[in-house]
Amino acid sequence: MNVTVGIDAARAPLVSVVTCSHNPRPDYLARALSALTAQTVNAAKWEFVLVDSASAEPLASTVDLSWHPRARCVREDESGLTRARLRGIAESTGDLLVFVDDDNVLDPDFLEQALRIYRERPDIGSWSGATRPGFDAPAPSWTRRHFGNLVIREVPKDLWSNIPMLPETMPCGAGLCVRRSVAASYAALHTSGKRPFALDRNGTSLLSGGDNDLAACACDIGLGVGIFGALKLTHLIPANRLQERYLLDLAENIALSTVILRSFRSDAAVRVPSLKRRALDALRLLTLTSHERRIFLAVRRGERRAAQQLAVLSTQSVSQS
Repeated sequence: MNVTVGIDAARAPLVSVVTCSHNPRPDYLARALSALTAQTVNAAKWEFVLVDSASAEPLASTVDLSWHPRARCVREDESGLTRARLRGIAESTGDLLVFVDDDNVLDPDFLEQALRIYRERPDIGSWSGATRPGFDAPAPSWTRRHFGNLVIREVPKDLWSNIPMLPETMPCGAGLCVRRSVAASYAALHTSGKRPFALDRNGTSLLSGGDNDLAACACDIGLGVGIFGALKLTHLIPANRLQERYLLDLAENIALSTVILRSFRSDAAVRVPSLKRRALDALRLLTLTSHERRIFLAVRRGERRAAQQLAVLSTQSVSQS
């Protein structure tokens, strides 16, 4: 006889911390876990779900979670951050989900502040905070203009809105906090087939945007999004991510992902660049430094790749209808 065990609402934790990890750097993951052990919120009041995203060496055999009374490691054999995030949503039980990357070192009061915002701002469905860099090597001065792509963000004042995809108020994936209703809305987009293209890291791919899509689901269900300065974490960044080759690849894939995500969230067609825009681009290139010129061209490549990918998706949709 099959028996379904229901969740006891009175005993279920209010907060679920979810970490999705694929072949993590052991020292980075150790620092991320150490920061979780130091949280001011008692561990008995929150659960921790470590999602092993098809790591070559199973994390269950290498990571000690005995420090937490409500911790568990689950294996997701289908690779990609999107699948891992959806698995984390399905496995967790809290009404507030906090997504902590395996290179995120939370400040000790991070969960405490996340809970405060959850209680004080019922109008906000998804939010994040400030992310300071933890570099393995000094950052070259020219890279500072691209710190945003590396998820480095200062939050001098709290900001919120009910406008999805507005850069000033859009939460980031590092330390992303979402209500259960928002996570459920995001999961429904995938189960219904409305997301035929996964906007997240997969292996060495630097695609992104799944976190923005998840956060924007708050607006889909009548809630807002925001950023709050009281939430602070350190984002650990290895030296190779400060190299030009990586930043070019990152800029191209962020541009690609942004165009595709906006197409998913808008009925507007992707426009082919006009002659005027191409002429303006040519003039702008003359004013840029060599680094900035290559970044600019990488962004344009990403936008062209997105248009090609959307054309393929459109053809597939027509053939299946």
